[in-house]
Amino acid sequence: MGRTAQPAALKLIGGRGNGRDSGGRVVNPGPAFRRLPPKPPTWLSREAAAEWKRVVPGLQRLDLLKEEDRAVLAAYCETWAQFVTATRTVTREGITSEVTTISASGAETTRTVTHPAVTIARSAGRELRAFAAQFGLTPSSEQALARGADDDEDDNPFG
Repeated sequence: MGRTAQPAALKLIGGRGNGRDSGGRVVNPGPAFRRLPPKPPTWLSREAAAEWKRVVPGLQRLDLLKEEDRAVLAAYCETWAQFVTATRTVTREGITSEVTTISASGAETTRTVTHPAVTIARSAGRELRAFAAQFGLTPSSEQALARGADDDEDDNPFG
């Protein structure tokens, strides 16, 4: 699977300067969107609204947000809220739960299963990483940017 394309602003942050990326290639600035942060939706959950307030200022400073990013940013924030809720549930109730089933003959069987919140937290975590990568919010994205800023070598082995 190939790399996901980064926004021009992220390429330039890790680049060599003068509009070039870490490999020395000219960065296409892309469409001329107005770089204004979107307003948060009124329906965001409390935890999602707090995450919105936490990440938007940093993304705005990097000139990465535009009004059209509202839906993806809202999805990221709500996914964060789901992750937090599921993680708190697992912390409170444990990673397993008891399930009792009654057979047709009336016999009860109890077994231990993974708590459903564990699955929700895992799924939300995967989605969260995917959304976060779109905005350059993952640790690996940050490290790639840092390496790109210090690296004077061309990334193209055929160049």
